[in-house]
Amino acid sequence: MERKRSVGSVNDAGLCAVVLAAGYGTRLRPLTEIRPKSLCPINNVPLLDLALDSVRPFATDIAVNVHYLAEQVIAHLDGVAVTISDERARILGSAGALGALREWIDGRAVLVRNSDAYLTAGLDELVNGWDGERPRLLGRQLESASDFGNVQYIGACLLPADSALTLAAEPASLYDLIWKPAWDDGSLELVMTSGEFVDCGTPRDYLAANMLASDGNNVIGAGSVVGGSLTQVVVWPRGIVATNETLSNCIRVGRDLTVDAH
Repeated sequence: MERKRSVGSVNDAGLCAVVLAAGYGTRLRPLTEIRPKSLCPINNVPLLDLALDSVRPFATDIAVNVHYLAEQVIAHLDGVAVTISDERARILGSAGALGALREWIDGRAVLVRNSDAYLTAGLDELVNGWDGERPRLLGRQLESASDFGNVQYIGACLLPADSALTLAAEPASLYDLIWKPAWDDGSLELVMTSGEFVDCGTPRDYLAANMLASDGNNVIGAGSVVGGSLTQVVVWPRGIVATNETLSNCIRVGRDLTVDAH
């Protein structure tokens, strides 16, 4: 049976999803020297899991690309119903990642989700009502200039099947190949989120996402031992805070690593 090209309803069988999880997370160091950004937890749930949960209601199949600390991501996804696109030989960027998955995409429209974007709302606003003919981006309006006029892209988009077919397995970005040309010719669709968005690129923003997810409470990972005083602190799993310590606005990893997030 031929796959449908429109995704007017969330149950359309013609939509697949790609979650981008290959990046280095340079700005989030030293946390990303320990684990890839996609596995950094938000309120004790890895960002990657949150991203996967957000695309599952809309996609018949899901792929995840990996490069930096790929072994950790692959191990985390063991037993999960996803296709892994291994880019360990060469990181391909957002467009190249889809080019490498061309056979897997198999002529379908694609829902693309950044694993490092923390979103409080689902993707219904992005997906519902899309006709499958033009690229559509989820965004939020700012008071200053941003990615597209005053609209900031917030890590989720839809690509028509025809657009996905043009992408090659070569390093390139969706902004350069798809979004900017569509913005210039007036064919880019922008849909605003009703929720909150945090780009978890820096320790400060990563902490902010955790505080948003936990309603401002400290986040204590499984197996942690906390004896000291905490104020807006994230303690990673199996972290240790000694009884004589007072921590504020930071991330504690293990016993000795404290990442300031002021």
